[in-house]
Amino acid sequence: MIKKILVTGAAGYLGSMICTYLVEEGYQVTAVDILKYDKNSLNHLFFFKNFKFLNLDITKKKNLKKILKNQDFIIPLAALVGAPLCEKRKEEAIKVNIKSIELLLKQVKKKQKIIYPTSNSGYGIGQKTKFCDENTELNPISLYGRTKVEAEKLISKHSNFICFRLATVFGYSYRMRTDLIVNNFVETAVKKGKLEIFEPHFRRNFIHIKDIVAAFLFSIKNFGKLKNNIYNLGLSSANITKLNLANKIKKIIPSTKIIIKKKGNDPDKRDYFVSNAKIEKTGYKAKISLDQGIKELHKVFSNSDIKFLNNY
Repeated sequence: MIKKILVTGAAGYLGSMICTYLVEEGYQVTAVDILKYDKNSLNHLFFFKNFKFLNLDITKKKNLKKILKNQDFIIPLAALVGAPLCEKRKEEAIKVNIKSIELLLKQVKKKQKIIYPTSNSGYGIGQKTKFCDENTELNPISLYGRTKVEAEKLISKHSNFICFRLATVFGYSYRMRTDLIVNNFVETAVKKGKLEIFEPHFRRNFIHIKDIVAAFLFSIKNFGKLKNNIYNLGLSSANITKLNLANKIKKIIPSTKIIIKKKGNDPDKRDYFVSNAKIEKTGYKAKISLDQGIKELHKVFSNSDIKFLNNY
């Protein structure tokens, strides 16, 4: 029997990609979004009989009850994403990122399976000599990080769940984001010819958006093996500093000038390396390198005819 999958926040950066691959794999997909940022990111899917779109607000109880019925898997992606946006719209961040998850868990049946993406942001500032693993104490330093940590705690009480703590995502999507550091750095290098970097020693783990999609597909097919666990999800070879990232971009776009700013600071204080050993032991491993992603983004941003929304 064909599995039925509900995706909320379906028109977003990650949602539009996940829906595309789920539909292509033959799953029956119900996509839900209020289309606040992009009304076109799912247009390519309307041809498919196994795709259904609903413009509904998932913070309302009556809507959740309607859409949850008969679903085998729920992928709740609806969220205010990123520290700047959450700081700007604090009440909405709590409502969407936490309260909607509370509502979902009151409506969902025990047999229904939830695959939830949270964030490495929960680690805040890691120790200099240690990689953060799933047992590392969480210490979020932003409202966004705190909402994702709280939502993860809630999801973890469900009887059938998988949580992925996502590394910082990069790569092209049907609903593009240019605020993410790799995407932003490549766009800036292409359009301005220089990268001005504050606190170049700050560390981060990265993952291509298609590798996240692959992880979701893997978890659906291997749910019994992975269930009721939390996993870091990143590319192990991409635990690097901001300066390392800038140098990688310069190798691919040699005209890029790198300027280290000694005065001022980065408002994003996250600083950590992350271990992905736990998920890799299950048989899944991220494959798309940073170099591949940078080359992809270089092509995207070099095409002056492509216009992107100014995210948030």
